Amino acid sequence: MNIALIFAGGSGNRMGTVLPKQFLKINGVPILVHTMRLFERHPEIDLIYLAVPELYISKAQELIEEYDLDKTRKVIAGGDSAQDTIYRLLKAAEEENPGDSVVLLHDGVRPFITMDLITRSIEAVKQYGSAVTCIPSYETVIVSRDGENVGDVPYRRETYTAQAPQSFRLKDILDAHEQIRRRPEGYENMVDACTILRTLDRPVHMVRGNRGNLKITTPEDVFLYRALLEYREHEETFGLGTAEI
Repeated sequence: MNIALIFAGGSGNRMGTVLPKQFLKINGVPILVHTMRLFERHPEIDLIYLAVPELYISKAQELIEEYDLDKTRKVIAGGDSAQDTIYRLLKAAEEENPGDSVVLLHDGVRPFITMDLITRSIEAVKQYGSAVTCIPSYETVIVSRDGENVGDVPYRRETYTAQAPQSFRLKDILDAHEQIRRRPEGYENMVDACTILRTLDRPVHMVRGNRGNLKITTPEDVFLYRALLEYREHEETFGLGTAEI
């Protein structure tokens, strides 16, 4: 089984809106639906599990019906943090699927990954056991321990930015989460699955992502995504540019 676990449990405070950002519409369609359609339309994805704030479960279910997102198996309430939400999704998937299933952990407000990236993520998990989407850093990365002074400056050719999806065997990533949850500090400083795996000193394989795979967090990101949608429409119509955007 290949399963998309989509976490959309945030409140969207940085967007400055009352409605959580994942439900805001771009070109007449909610951001969350733009994201879910990518997995709905991919032929290798079998099931989708979705987590949203508890107060918005019924709204999410209405969208699933309205937009014919038929692969969606279950909608659950998000947790106290992004990683707690992902853990809940993993447990929901575990109840109904074998442990060797491939799970793709994806942010509900990253609606611009490519079909090819989903395919390569699945293939990488089957070959290497993991697949974390990364792109090369296009600007100099600075390490600062106090937020005021420059510390280390890694070689740019050795630096990358991790994105989503981050993909694993269900049993492997669930075991990693449970190990982290048993620590006194729990999920403190655990910003994503990649951080969890490397904290446990487990190997993580990289797959090349696309630069347009932005996380919609601020109002400026909404305008960027609209521009990317327009670009993709022109590319599909006229064959302009590159599918890697």
